[in-house]
Amino acid sequence: MSTGTASLMGFARSSSKSGPVHLDPVTIALVSAIVLLGLIMVTSASVSIAGQESGQPFFYLERQLLLTLLGASCAAVLFSVPTEVLERASLPLLALAIALLIVVLVPGLGHSVNGSRRWLRLAGANFQVSELARVLVLIWVASYAVRREEPLRESLGGLVKPLGLLVFVAALLLAEPDFGAATVLFATGFGVLFLAGARLRHVLAMTACAVAGFGALAVLSPYRWRRIIGFLDPWADPFNTGFQLTQSLIAIGRGQWFGVGLGDSVQKLFYLPEAHTDFLFAVLAEELGLMGVVLTLGLFMALVWRSFYIARLAANAGLKFAAYLAAGFGLWIGIQAFINIGVNMGVLPTKGLTLPLMSYGRSSLIVALAWVGILLRVYHEAMREQRGSATVRGSA
Repeated sequence: MSTGTASLMGFARSSSKSGPVHLDPVTIALVSAIVLLGLIMVTSASVSIAGQESGQPFFYLERQLLLTLLGASCAAVLFSVPTEVLERASLPLLALAIALLIVVLVPGLGHSVNGSRRWLRLAGANFQVSELARVLVLIWVASYAVRREEPLRESLGGLVKPLGLLVFVAALLLAEPDFGAATVLFATGFGVLFLAGARLRHVLAMTACAVAGFGALAVLSPYRWRRIIGFLDPWADPFNTGFQLTQSLIAIGRGQWFGVGLGDSVQKLFYLPEAHTDFLFAVLAEELGLMGVVLTLGLFMALVWRSFYIARLAANAGLKFAAYLAAGFGLWIGIQAFINIGVNMGVLPTKGLTLPLMSYGRSSLIVALAWVGILLRVYHEAMREQRGSATVRGSA
């Protein structure tokens, strides 16, 4: 991450001509630690399968390093973009998100993998459009919360409109199908609207409707219902519907207090599917034990806390849109990490979601790091406003 950080500082100096650059060392340190731990675990989890598939044991490490550099470069670019520009462009960005989600469903344009049509082929590589689309939609949600603050706080109609948009986007995600992404987007958008001042009784009513809707979708879909049955009793069919979860639980159980040792996981040796992506946490728990699990959870909790701290700084500085962006990042990183870890531990049914900033994944890592650039921009603007106000008061 040192190259990405240097790039970020270079962009910051060139783009901030009105005063000093304010980079948040805590956010940079936390993100760097999570990404570095992810690089170590991706290498360990993938070395066997990479050697068998390509003859290059460090194939996935090299790709993950490249993706990290690309993501850090995107973060640097977005750090140089004022949040007010994102706010003004929120509607075109929403239109772009919807267009991407529609295009990916068109046969011949969208690329299908394992029965799911979620990717576009760009420059010879697959890009999962839902990762980018979710961020663009949440930018619009944050903008709506600022523009329609009074209706949002005073009436149910003010809450129904953005929720209707979230339902529409979630329907496009479900058509891929991508139930996990739809769940994370809806929960994060809902959370931003609640933080923006939506009335508790309206939120509770809409939450009940949303839970009922997602529950119906899960029950009425045969393959989702099979996942639920496998989740409730994975040992009843450990070689079919319960295979992923049983292997994950075996890996976590083997880790005990201090793990079996880095690189010594047995479950990653062709037993645990998607060991370097969706089930990276299980390999981490096996090799690093409870101590590694506590460290990982602590890093994610600290990053979520820091995101909300930055959101509060922005709110105190009068930057409402920026505050909602920072809070949205914190909600997203927390919700998706919770779901991924919950799936690995058998607390939640299986979803195709990566562990943010850690799992191997082209689109998810690049987009997550790019969003970190927006978070750092919010911190910069909040600190600039605070110090500017302090200067004015001092001169007075």
